[in-house]
Amino acid sequence: MLLEKINSPRDLKKLDQNELILLAREIREVLLRKLSEKGGHFGSNFGMVEATIALHYIFDSPNDKIVFDVSHQSYCHKILTGRKEAFIQEEHYGEVTGYTCPDESEHDLFNIGHTSTSISLACGLAKARDLTGGVENIIAVIGDGALSGGEALEGLDYAYELHSNLIIVINDNGMSIADNHGGLYQNLKMLRDTKGMAECNLFRALGFDYLFVEDGNDLGQLVQAFEKVKNSNHPFVVHIVTCKGKGYPVAEKNPEDWHWYPPFDMETGIKRARPYEERYDATTCDFLLRKIKEDRSVVALVAAVPLTIGFTREKRIAAGEQFVDVGIAEEHAVAMAAGIARRGGKPIFTTDASFFQRVYDQISQEICINRLPVTLLVRNASIFGMNDMTHLGIFDIPLLSNIPNLVYLAPTNKQEYLAMLEWSVEQREYPVAIRIPRYKVITVKEPVDKEYGSLNKYKIVKQGEDIAVIALGDFYQLGEEVVEEVRKVIGIQATLINPRYITGVDHEILNGLLVNHKMVITLEDGILNGGFGEKISAFYGNKKMRVINYGLKKEFVDRYRVDELMCANRLTSRQIVEDIKYTFGNMRDV
Repeated sequence: MLLEKINSPRDLKKLDQNELILLAREIREVLLRKLSEKGGHFGSNFGMVEATIALHYIFDSPNDKIVFDVSHQSYCHKILTGRKEAFIQEEHYGEVTGYTCPDESEHDLFNIGHTSTSISLACGLAKARDLTGGVENIIAVIGDGALSGGEALEGLDYAYELHSNLIIVINDNGMSIADNHGGLYQNLKMLRDTKGMAECNLFRALGFDYLFVEDGNDLGQLVQAFEKVKNSNHPFVVHIVTCKGKGYPVAEKNPEDWHWYPPFDMETGIKRARPYEERYDATTCDFLLRKIKEDRSVVALVAAVPLTIGFTREKRIAAGEQFVDVGIAEEHAVAMAAGIARRGGKPIFTTDASFFQRVYDQISQEICINRLPVTLLVRNASIFGMNDMTHLGIFDIPLLSNIPNLVYLAPTNKQEYLAMLEWSVEQREYPVAIRIPRYKVITVKEPVDKEYGSLNKYKIVKQGEDIAVIALGDFYQLGEEVVEEVRKVIGIQATLINPRYITGVDHEILNGLLVNHKMVITLEDGILNGGFGEKISAFYGNKKMRVINYGLKKEFVDRYRVDELMCANRLTSRQIVEDIKYTFGNMRDV
């Protein structure tokens, strides 16, 4: 294998063009084996093999700086920069992240997992270079889907001001995660159709020199293009047209499904059989489709991630104009939702918890200051969600629960989730966020409350004494386990409370606990600092009640195992009951 000889980008420069083509084939074979076993970002990486080889063939990383947007397309880059064993040898598969990581290699400049950042980061690198007399090339690699993000457009707008070397490689495969949305994609299509010759050219209008590569999976064309722009003295856009999933026919035909793909059979592309597991994605989609059918004022909005709530292409067609995908533009989606609500519509915006970090300002300013009845569905907000450092869903409670006027709800089961969702969409008084459960779909037979307009009313599920366990959202089932363990180990029937509301405290219930309780335990599926439990501790601060908060330490964790992280934070029922027994025993001895 040629790949055996490639230990750094320097080794690429010894190969001729035919050998580079053979290397691309070998890299796809390596990627196919690993991804069939482990899953991962498939389409973007297969589409970028030739472009990544050509970048490292022409430029001189790490002296020349290459910044990958999102960096989920950096697998080939990692293979070429000394980390190939993590893709070749199964025992090393887990040794690298799915994104660029400076801790792994000097060829990686940033930990990046969110989109539309590369141009701004590259502008910063270029500015620092210019101020200190550097001469290296600065290259930003960004997909066409990421161009819809506000930060990407801000970076494009500013780059002209540098008047120095900045090379932006636009990887145009005609796709975001799903279809692209927005007017700028009409210009990209025009440029593709005219082989870059259209008079209307977004990039030239912003002050860039421009080079079009018709086949971005042709190494010869790429090498020539990058050679032309290397060491340029002004900002340059190299617009390459690639095929998402290139080299694997099933992925080429189904680019949306193969953006990220779980383990599969290499010969057929069929996902490996898994036991059926009900998911809240489908539950949410079914609810929204029903509401859309019943009410023309209901609008479901997403930001480039329709499949995360089950909206396949067929279901998007069924929803029609009441389903809106704004592309990678979360800020726009939330502000647009505010406008829909102001005009009397019923907007529901859904995205992952880590992406809500991008829209704090719009939630605070446009929605909450104006008290607009927008429903925000927060997905993967949990230790049980995504575990990549850049996509953690454990920071949402401090982020959202401290915005005035926002009602943040934490359902504990499917029926409660649907009831909260129905109430939120139909009420007209409050901005509401709902933390979609992530642990697993829990179905209950007993009736759940339908009305949540009387804010901050907790629910006592089991009445006991001495010890009260307030278990929030996805940790409610842990609370049930703790209460049962307390009964068995300590001999006390503890009180179990489902707080439901993350954003406030129930003064009546908390004051009532002072009568016959000595200890309150809070459980929350997120970081403790600034979180739910601290609200309970603050309430009891000057009162005779011992409070112990359980949650996660404030830290960035990466590719964790849930059981290990739970144990490290003393979040198992055994550990919690050990703490309760020790503390409660000492309290009784006083």
